Amino acid sequence: MQREIRKTLVNTGVGTKSQQALKLQQEQNKQERKVKSREQKAAEKERMFELKQQKKKEKHRGK
Repeated sequence: MQREIRKTLVNTGVGTKSQQALKLQQEQNKQERKVKSREQKAAEKERMFELKQQKKKEKHRGK
């Protein structure tokens, strides 16, 4: 993560320090959203799997 931040600081030679800081903050927020979204998708996938397993068990018991 720090490597990416350092790269963005080095590569962004244009603009004021405040603009660079805003850009960096936006990038960090973007990364956090990505991670959070990935975790939510994984949790939803796990929940759906558990639901399917439960339905499968209930179906089997009925026979």
